[in-house]
Amino acid sequence: MPKFLVVGDATVDQMYFVSEFPEPGAEVSAHRAVLDAGGSGGTVATVLARLGNDTRLAARVGTGPFAELALRHAARAGVDLSLVQRDEVHQTSSVTLIVTPDAQRTMISAAGASRYLDSAALRAEDVADRDALVLSAYSLIGGRQKEYALRCLELAREHRLTVFVDLGTGAIHALGRRLLDHVVGADFLLMNEYELYAITGEHTITAAVASLHEAGVENLVVKVGENGSILFTSELSELVEAHDVDGVVDSTGAGDYYTAAFAHAVMSGYDLLSAARMANVAGALNTTRVGAQAVELDAGRLEEAGAALATAPA
Repeated sequence: MPKFLVVGDATVDQMYFVSEFPEPGAEVSAHRAVLDAGGSGGTVATVLARLGNDTRLAARVGTGPFAELALRHAARAGVDLSLVQRDEVHQTSSVTLIVTPDAQRTMISAAGASRYLDSAALRAEDVADRDALVLSAYSLIGGRQKEYALRCLELAREHRLTVFVDLGTGAIHALGRRLLDHVVGADFLLMNEYELYAITGEHTITAAVASLHEAGVENLVVKVGENGSILFTSELSELVEAHDVDGVVDSTGAGDYYTAAFAHAVMSGYDLLSAARMANVAGALNTTRVGAQAVELDAGRLEEAGAALATAPA
């Protein structure tokens, strides 16, 4: 059983489903409202644990009901929460999402306690006994959390962990190409198509991937939504087919499900193409229910669906 350390935010997602996005100054009524756990770190850790992995989460939350809500799925999945810090001053991080009928999301985030994750509490053995580190790039935006994330990357290199870094739009907007200085040595860099263009300043996938390879990125995974994902390594450049689902209702957390399933598959010994297929399945299934962590996945279901993708007619 692979052992993971996940570093990232554990948040409360406040989701409002509306018929149309409101104009400035307008008031609209939501036909559905959901309050549940989210955040890249919490979601990735929860999915990894549900897939049967020994998973430890490093995050910081506030106190009170929001803290318990942010961690409820992770706790239920059996995630090791010993590195989750409690903040008596700052509130648990939250994200407000406005979702329109086309499943497009507009987000307002409040970093809260997450940015105060304190590296003074991190011991070398907290990282050394793991096989892999999955790091959300949001952890690198700033504050104490950035120090914590950089220390984890340093320890991961020292103890030869496999490192997966998942970029995020907010992290790229905050740091720009400087973000690459921190993550270029990762074994796998994952991002969506928008993030690929944003961090490179290029306008085609070919040019953007070449730019990242020149910067020293070796293994790159680009999530392209309903088209699946694309793998780029020194030996491979391949579009991996998507897993089709009926009735997409919410894409919140789909990218995190992809990252968790990809890391799980790689560390479980699957080849990269199989790992990407399994990740495509996980990301797609996530969209069939409301909430970042609502879909329960198990390793057997994921492997079976991934294998079916490999044999499906083109």
